[in-house]
Amino acid sequence: MIGIYPRLLLLDAEKSLGPKLQFLQSREASSFELTHIVSKVPEILGKKGDKTISVYYDFIKDTLHDKSSKYEKLCHSFPPGNLENKIRNVSVLRELGMPHKLLFSLLISDSQPVCGKEKFEGTLKKVVEMGFDPTTGKFVEALNVIYKMNEKTIEERFNLYKSLGFDVGDVWSSFKKWPISLRVTEKKMLDSIETFLGLGFSRDEFAKMVKHFPPCIGLSPETVKKKTQFLVKKMNWPLKALVSNPAVLGYSLEKRTVPRGNVIKALMSKGLIGNELPSMSCVLMCTKQVFLNRYVENHEDKHLVTELMAIYRAS
Repeated sequence: MIGIYPRLLLLDAEKSLGPKLQFLQSREASSFELTHIVSKVPEILGKKGDKTISVYYDFIKDTLHDKSSKYEKLCHSFPPGNLENKIRNVSVLRELGMPHKLLFSLLISDSQPVCGKEKFEGTLKKVVEMGFDPTTGKFVEALNVIYKMNEKTIEERFNLYKSLGFDVGDVWSSFKKWPISLRVTEKKMLDSIETFLGLGFSRDEFAKMVKHFPPCIGLSPETVKKKTQFLVKKMNWPLKALVSNPAVLGYSLEKRTVPRGNVIKALMSKGLIGNELPSMSCVLMCTKQVFLNRYVENHEDKHLVTELMAIYRAS
């Protein structure tokens, strides 16, 4: 529960948590039911007011346990407003097949799209027509982005991308991969281009990288420089390897890239993988276990395995 809702630690046990749990128990909720629901959505304990908590609790209970939702009755049990809109809108998303994890995160958030009415309906229609899968987090991202942007702003973003050599299909493709791409401002885009050009990439290579991995536009100049310098200068991978595998710029330098890179350098210094550097994709784009199986745990010399694991963990 703490991992889901860390703020739970800040709530006063006697003045806040205790009374809320007692209130829910007073509504004849069984210990099993109460534990099940609160463990699923601990954020409910951060809400204020018995009536508000009741509505959230009832909706979550209904969603978890009742296949034939009673949300319409819930909506009429309190005055019109954001909470009513939220229950109705989240219920619509539920009918589209959105999983509980995403539904509940929207329910307890102050996300504008699910608090509206007419605009929510229009935004939802657009996002569905764009082909986003309601079972994914990208659907929620697209909902948030489109809700906050009018037609004029969207057109301006398209024109910005087109001025940089992207066609309409490229822009939509980037949006489908990373909905936040439409929020990128002109200044952010120009700063990003300047950073990549300064590192030796051409404009065409930058465009190719964005098409394959749109989030690279959103990375800070410092992050791009730091990761590129490690991959190119310390690991000696060519820039073209980054152009072909731009997603590696999204990996954690400390938790993934550096540990794996240091293991590879150790193996090469010992002549255990030949003189040729393994491809960037083979080293960085596989899962942790595949990497360890491939480069660390496959050696018969157990002392070497221990040494390589120490290098991996120390990085």
